[in-house]
Amino acid sequence: MEDLKQRKTNMLMFPLGTIGRDMVYCLVTNFLLTYILFTKGLTQAQLAAITAIMVIARVFDALNDPIMGNIIENTKSRWGKFKPWLVIGMLLTSVVVYMVFSTKLTGWNFIILFGVFYFSFSIAYTMHDISYWGLVPALSSDAAARDQFTSKATLCAGIGGTLASIVIPMLTTGGMTIGGNASTAYAVIALIICILMPLFLLFTIFGVKERREEPANTEKTSGGLKKIVKTVKENDQLRWIAVIFLIQQVGNGLIVGGIGSTYIYFEYGYDGGLYSLFTTVGMSATAFLMIFYPTISKKMHRKPLMTLMAIISVIGYVLMLFSRPVPGTIGFWVLVIGYMLSNFGQYCYYLVMMISIINTVEYNEYKTGERDEAIIASVRPFFTKMASALIVVLTSASYMIFGVTNYTNQISDLESAAASGLMTEADKLTAISGVISGVERGQTLGMLIFMTVLPCALMLISYFLYKKKYTLDEAEYDRICKEIAAKKEA
Repeated sequence: MEDLKQRKTNMLMFPLGTIGRDMVYCLVTNFLLTYILFTKGLTQAQLAAITAIMVIARVFDALNDPIMGNIIENTKSRWGKFKPWLVIGMLLTSVVVYMVFSTKLTGWNFIILFGVFYFSFSIAYTMHDISYWGLVPALSSDAAARDQFTSKATLCAGIGGTLASIVIPMLTTGGMTIGGNASTAYAVIALIICILMPLFLLFTIFGVKERREEPANTEKTSGGLKKIVKTVKENDQLRWIAVIFLIQQVGNGLIVGGIGSTYIYFEYGYDGGLYSLFTTVGMSATAFLMIFYPTISKKMHRKPLMTLMAIISVIGYVLMLFSRPVPGTIGFWVLVIGYMLSNFGQYCYYLVMMISIINTVEYNEYKTGERDEAIIASVRPFFTKMASALIVVLTSASYMIFGVTNYTNQISDLESAAASGLMTEADKLTAISGVISGVERGQTLGMLIFMTVLPCALMLISYFLYKKKYTLDEAEYDRICKEIAAKKEA
């Protein structure tokens, strides 16, 4: 009875903790490049430098994420191995994120600060991200319970990310901008979100109690990189799902990584409300999956479900692509509905990938006798970050190819003039409309093709790889869990 009571408490407190975390993640991943483009003004060399910093930081994460997982795995404290790093990571993340979004620096001085920020953010976010998701296998080994923990956590993550996606563009772009200019608006938004993140994580820190059972092999996990490489090398299912997850995440993040908002501003007007509407409707269908995925997973196995979602996503991307010939408001709604369908399928893929990565913990225990929860948990955030770096590379490349910075630099100058009190907000918006009217149709068409055809192709590649290479399906996972239980009883 006590275990059931604690599980119910965990089921409530664990998901609540990630609402603020995902607001911060949305701010940095989806709006950092937009913030820089529309407030700092960049030369081609500076944009290339920012892209390089992000890529190098992610290569650094190639070592940092699994090493951090190994450190967490070996942490011994009265609060367990996860919660101390949750606290340290969340506080450091809040500080560095607010620092970069509130700075007045521009030019190369800003680029230097950005380099310090991005490496610091990579380290700090890794601490609490691995710790947070590493708790899932420590909360339950039951497949149905894990589906519930994961789906409810992703529901709360979706709530945080969606709220941020709605509020940030609405209050930083167009007529509702806080302070009348984007620089002030982003600083205020960042401060609020960086306060909310630790407040929400308090639910997890003080409300969740994890199981602290030792596996059959109780020797201390050691060996640093050697141990990490050994874990990944011996777990073929972990290797494949990591690669599949990376491909899917790159495609899934291209629209919200900056190019989607820029396309809408150039095509339909410099109004953050339009992009808020785009993301709100586009993500609304995912709420269905957030709530009902555990029920769906009981009635439909993952691979047939992915087939259905692939069809839905392809239809969505086709609608988005062909929204261009449709004029005005109707064309915008075709774009929005297309995004809703494509995002619905992609989000289901994300849930499937999450469960598939977590289930390799038992597969690892079955093959090696060691669970290595934190090390395996580090795979998902590592490849999420690698995907975000590749998204930045692809987005920056598209900006250079389609000449986006020629227009965003002019908008940045106008935003700076408004921030300095040299022009009114109304004059600023009128001038920005004039800048946008000069964008050529071929440039926006190229952006639309980039954010529809490429994500669709990457999604289909991940789909076919999953069906062929990931063999740890529901039946095989149940068999492995039964064999592990039998060995422990023996």
